[in-house]
Amino acid sequence: MKNRIIFATGNAGKMREIRDILRDIGMEILSMKEAGISTDIVEDGATFEENAYIKAKAVAWAIAEDAGSKYRDAVVLADDSGLEIDYINREPGVYSARYMGEDTPYSVKSRSLIQRLEGVPDQERTARFVCAIAAVMPDGETFVTHGKVEGRIGYEEIGDNGFGYDPIFFVPEYGCTMAQLTEEQKNQISHRGKALEAMKEQLKKRMS
Repeated sequence: MKNRIIFATGNAGKMREIRDILRDIGMEILSMKEAGISTDIVEDGATFEENAYIKAKAVAWAIAEDAGSKYRDAVVLADDSGLEIDYINREPGVYSARYMGEDTPYSVKSRSLIQRLEGVPDQERTARFVCAIAAVMPDGETFVTHGKVEGRIGYEEIGDNGFGYDPIFFVPEYGCTMAQLTEEQKNQISHRGKALEAMKEQLKKRMS
């Protein structure tokens, strides 16, 4: 096993979570931007898993095509994650990041979703965060891990510790939103945290 992971994201908040959870794996973890990798990725998969594979394979291909790349022995990881709200047919789902447009602030997206649930009682506001993480190994092997966390949609944005839809995602067992949890608490229960822990175990098996 080589000592580098390239993660196919430019999201700074996501990279903080990734580094925190994978900190004991003994591998340098770089974002695409930090590795100087730029490639057009069309996320046209029908599921989170398909989109994660699309991103991981695109970055792995970009590395393979660069004869002078120093990352040809790196493990490439990519995640696709999103919010599923049961009352509105599990929307926004795989379109979570693109809901109302990729450049639309999450505060605007969140308010829109809250408005769509106006008058809907607590028991019908069930939702979950879902994550799939795909890996492409230097030898071409691919595999994927999954994670999810159940909750419900709140009535307003609360909390400053998260990003994306965290401020409207209420976690009943903690009695607060995902954005009110500490980083440690969030990493223990979050969809991405669970998928990363599963990925860490898979990578450790391949390192032994």
